[in-house]
Amino acid sequence: MLKEYNNKRNFRFTPEPSGNSVKEINSKDIPNINSIDDPRFVIQKHDATHLHYDFRLESKRNGVLTSWAVPKGPSLDPKVKRLAILTEDHPIDYLLFEGYIPK
Repeated sequence: MLKEYNNKRNFRFTPEPSGNSVKEINSKDIPNINSIDDPRFVIQKHDATHLHYDFRLESKRNGVLTSWAVPKGPSLDPKVKRLAILTEDHPIDYLLFEGYIPK
């Protein structure tokens, strides 16, 4: 599931999760979540070649976060549509990931 993700990274140089961890992320790790069965997602600010946001939604079937890049960022108005570009799946550990990613 994470082959494309892993092929794009060198884990000797990046703090990103590899997806090889056996650590389970449970409801105690994530504030304001009632149970591990609740849908989990994250929106992450990503200042890469240009500033954009990544939306990641848990796929319970595949055990990964299906991910989309949202170039203009999310909108608070549900009537406003935003482009979302499907990217490679990311490890579940990305629910809690924060940090600098080298080029």
